[in-house]
Amino acid sequence: MILTIALREFKSLFLSPLAWSILAVVQLILGFLFLSRLEAFQLYQPQLMAMDSAPGLTEIVLPDLLGNAAVILLLVVPLLTMRLVAEERRNRTLALLFSAPLSMTEIVLGKYLGILLFLLVLLGMIALMPLSLLFGASLDLGLMASGFLGLALLLAGFAAVGLFMSTLTQYTTVAAISSFGALLLFWILDWSGQGTSGGNWLAYLSLFNHYKPFLEGVFDSADAAYHLLLIVTFLVLSIRRLDADRLGG
Repeated sequence: MILTIALREFKSLFLSPLAWSILAVVQLILGFLFLSRLEAFQLYQPQLMAMDSAPGLTEIVLPDLLGNAAVILLLVVPLLTMRLVAEERRNRTLALLFSAPLSMTEIVLGKYLGILLFLLVLLGMIALMPLSLLFGASLDLGLMASGFLGLALLLAGFAAVGLFMSTLTQYTTVAAISSFGALLLFWILDWSGQGTSGGNWLAYLSLFNHYKPFLEGVFDSADAAYHLLLIVTFLVLSIRRLDADRLGG
C-alpha cells in the first residue's frame, strides 16, 4: 500500500503545471550557473595549468553547482510538499484516508516516498549537467558521487520537514511558508551561535555544516547519521500528528 500511495502522489504531481514549471525553472537557473562556472574554468585554465596541485574541473565546477542547487531547492521543496496533507484536509478527503485499512505510518511513508521519487527525477536531471563533461574531459567520479549523495540526503531531509509542516494546517500557503522558514532556520542555525557558549551545539544542528563535507568529497558517517536522524524525526512527528487527528476526529 505504501508503494500505491507513493505512485499516486508521484503521478498527481505531473498532472499539475507546478511540477513541470519547477523542473523547467530549476534546470534553467542551474544550467545558466553551470555554464557560467564552466566558462570561468576555461578562462583561468592557463593559470591553473601552471600551478602545482591545481584543482581540477570537477573541484571547480561541481561544488559550486551543488551548493547553488541546495539553496534553490530549499526554496522549491516547500512548494512540492505543501499540498501533501494540507490539501487533503482542505478538500475533506483526509477522513477517507483515515477510514481506509491503512496505518498512519503507511500513509506518511507513501506520501513521503512519492515526493522522494519526484526529487530523484530532479536530481537525475541536475546530474546530467556535470556528466555531460565526460564527453570531452575527465571527472573525479568519487567527488561527484559524494556531492550527489549529500544533495540526495539534504533533499530527503527537506521533504521530511515539509511533510510535517503540511500535516499542521489545511492551508497550502501556510504549509509552504512554514516549511521554508523551518528549513532556512536549520540552514543558518550556526550563524546566530557564533561567539556564544552554545555556538557548537547550534553549529552541529545546522544543515549546511553537514552538507558541506560532501561537497568536498568527504564522507563522514556522522554527517550521514545527522541527515537520517532529521528525516526519521520529522516522519515520526508527521505520523503522531495524523494519529492525533484521527483520534480527535
